[in-house]
Amino acid sequence: MTVSAPTYKNHRYPIEIALVHGSFVNGLAISRQDRNQFDPSAMPYKHNADRRHHVGKMKFRVTNWRDYEAGLRRRGSLTLWVTPEALAGWRAPRRKTRGGQAQYSDLAIETALTLGCVFAMRLRQTEGLLHSLLDLMGLKVPVPDHTTLSRRAQKWEPSARRNPPLPDGPLHVLVDSTGLKVYGAGQWLEQKHGARSRRNWRKLHLAVDAKSGAIIAHGLTDQKTDDPSQVAPLLDQIDGEIDQFTADGAYDGKPTYRSILQHSATANIVIPPRSTAVESGDTGPPGQRDKHIAAIASDGRLKWQAAAGYGKRALIETAIGRYKGLIGLRLRARSFPAQQTEVAIGCIVLNRMLACGRPRVYPASSHAGITNYIKDRNALDFISAHQRRFVYVADCVIHLLKRCTESFLSMLLSREVRCHG
Repeated sequence: MTVSAPTYKNHRYPIEIALVHGSFVNGLAISRQDRNQFDPSAMPYKHNADRRHHVGKMKFRVTNWRDYEAGLRRRGSLTLWVTPEALAGWRAPRRKTRGGQAQYSDLAIETALTLGCVFAMRLRQTEGLLHSLLDLMGLKVPVPDHTTLSRRAQKWEPSARRNPPLPDGPLHVLVDSTGLKVYGAGQWLEQKHGARSRRNWRKLHLAVDAKSGAIIAHGLTDQKTDDPSQVAPLLDQIDGEIDQFTADGAYDGKPTYRSILQHSATANIVIPPRSTAVESGDTGPPGQRDKHIAAIASDGRLKWQAAAGYGKRALIETAIGRYKGLIGLRLRARSFPAQQTEVAIGCIVLNRMLACGRPRVYPASSHAGITNYIKDRNALDFISAHQRRFVYVADCVIHLLKRCTESFLSMLLSREVRCHG
């Protein structure tokens, strides 16, 4: 059943609303036969799409392509070995308190769950994979079944040796959160049977080191937990001193600043204040948030972002995309403790993959990007001497051109003044 709908202004293309087997576009349902012929430019908010300014994508040049390519191949390697220490610690130690004796140690449970996370397998498939691998290696050790994995995953805790090593010196911490789907009925099933309910999901909170890209702290909460309340739990997992803390506007507020300064009193906090934010008006020297508000009011938000280094926050967006691309968009576990274990193992897996190989890049679209990259103290180790000489000569040429332009303009200005005189 279809009914005619009025056409948009300046567009003569008829749109039909399909009540059955249709799809929604801007609040209207387009029938299946017209879906392939529908013109997106007919939408009112896309009238000026062809005249909008599109910023070109920045290009980067990889300086360690050979090592990075080898690291990518190493990520997919199926090489697996078991050390004698792992075999000795495969079975759980004898229990000295009341209760049943566990058969498998936390190391065995972690090994099975890690394989399931890497290969995106359910618990039964993980049990079969680990059993076949141990048979191929000729090891006569028991394999935990899927019920044991499901039960022990709710009580598993990561050991201190699994934490990524922190770099020397103060840290530049990036914090953000994202949503993860959980097990439940899908949208199609809800629409088919009419049993509509609020869809539940989990919030994954991550803290990433800007220099190494490794996940140094994580947390999993329900969908109702706000982001600022998780700053203190994330900082409790970080032992090193923080030099700069960068987050988006969702973390703006005094509780966030208070938690960060309690952890590191000299930390530089880069959080964009809200558009309606005003200075606190407290007596004494202005705080960091008041300075941000004043700088944005005087210079604008874009200049403040460039001066404060807010662009580094894109690295945690990359980490979130890496997690969802490699680990998955959905949590496989059903209970909340098991979901926390799944997230913890996923972060461990990502850090291991990142340790295999990481590209070292610099912007190749402009000379300014190359110059800024070379000025970085850590970047000098990843370029050749020929590239250093090229950048030095280019800087000299640009400086000479600027001096010549300034002298030429001053000469023209002096002649103009003499003529008027």
